[in-house]
Amino acid sequence: MDVAVLAYDGVFDSGLAAVLDVLNAANAMREDLPQPPPAWQVTTVGFRRRIRTGAGHVVSTAPVAEAEGADLLLVPALAERRPDALIAQASGPGTAAVRRLVADARGRGTPLASACTGTFLLAESGVLDGRRATTSWWLAPLFRKRYPAVTIDETCMVATSDGVTTAGAAFGHVDLALAVVRTSSPALADLVARYLVIDERPSQSAYTIPSALAQSDPVVAAFERWARLNLDEPISIVDAARALGISERTLQRTVRRTLGTSPVRFIQDLRVEQASHLLRTTDLSLDAIARKVGYEHANTLRILLRERTGNTAGALRAR
Repeated sequence: MDVAVLAYDGVFDSGLAAVLDVLNAANAMREDLPQPPPAWQVTTVGFRRRIRTGAGHVVSTAPVAEAEGADLLLVPALAERRPDALIAQASGPGTAAVRRLVADARGRGTPLASACTGTFLLAESGVLDGRRATTSWWLAPLFRKRYPAVTIDETCMVATSDGVTTAGAAFGHVDLALAVVRTSSPALADLVARYLVIDERPSQSAYTIPSALAQSDPVVAAFERWARLNLDEPISIVDAARALGISERTLQRTVRRTLGTSPVRFIQDLRVEQASHLLRTTDLSLDAIARKVGYEHANTLRILLRERTGNTAGALRAR
């Protein structure tokens, strides 16, 4: 497989390095398997012979025209995390050539891959319209608002839809590169992960901070504050809406539009976050913690923790 990795001015250094390191490691280890997959021909391409990364390092590149014959075009993230600046950069003249390259590649049927803020470049080029994708969990409300034609699921670490693969926040580039390797050889992907000491991370849910997401909208932020004050009690969405001075329908619609989820599920996220914190920082029993976060039975909390974090209560406590 010929993989073109795009390096452009302002690219996220660790994202670029991570995908190159994982793919190079896969090439180095493939002969360790009884039936090795074909090697990956990885080329770092750019619009100039030398580009400057977000951290100011200079990277030499092959001509971007070499991406035309690639089996995969991989676009690492932008080195920008501030929402307004990210949109300005992803949609501005400085990345116009990147957007054209992405659109042209997709027009030829070339598979695409990106992670973190790089997914905004794909979305700006239009190639994610009508597809399922993921991005950095904390940028999901911004992404959802700007690109309503994309079905965004920020809980995923990696999502593939019709030849376009996207991955989550920052070091999701590692998961993205492993996903590329896995398409040719699951056994090799597992081997690379073991040698590089990479844990499997199928979801971003365990890393999500609900309060950070809530700040994207004043109604959602107020709902989050009210919910935290009442977390140890049975919570009624009708009561929450009344306390905020809005209709239940408005609350439901606003939370769904901003977070892509229901108020009930958001409250569950808050309870999981608080329960996880108490497991890590106190000696309280799971029964006591369950009552503090509004559950009468510990087993309800136990099931929810496993579902949302991928870990048992014991594993969270051990951390």
